[in-house]
Amino acid sequence: MTRHPPPTLAATADLALSKLDKALLNILVKDGRASFADMARQLGISRAHARARVQALQDSGVIELFAAVINPEKLGQVNSTFLDIVVTPAAIERIAQELADCPEVVSLYIMSDLKSLHVHALTESPETFEAFVRRHIFNRPEILSVDCKTLLTRVKNRRGGARL
Repeated sequence: MTRHPPPTLAATADLALSKLDKALLNILVKDGRASFADMARQLGISRAHARARVQALQDSGVIELFAAVINPEKLGQVNSTFLDIVVTPAAIERIAQELADCPEVVSLYIMSDLKSLHVHALTESPETFEAFVRRHIFNRPEILSVDCKTLLTRVKNRRGGARL
């Protein structure tokens, strides 16, 4: 019997991810340090096949990076605030980049209306958040309005990435 290697993702770029690839990704989202042996055991495939599929997912860009998920509270960053900022369209990319460069900003998105930024900031306290806002938000004519909400309770948190 001749063994053929599994197809690469590049060869199936136009097709959706296979059930196996989705299962591997879900394992890695839950535990990025899962061994190929553990993945293979959970999915009933060989370790070599698990390694080849994960490598293909990396090579194709589906897996961009393996990273540690840090608990901000353990670092003293207990003030989690979400800002919806309306900016003049001509300044949106510049303002977005300036805010993205701030260590307090953990995520930032330009929204589909092309004038809004959705920002998540983590700070040590309301006082350090106020200092951040005074330095980077207040008194900027390009910023038209800000809606700001501080996290009350975390009910569900996406860690690692989307579940497939």
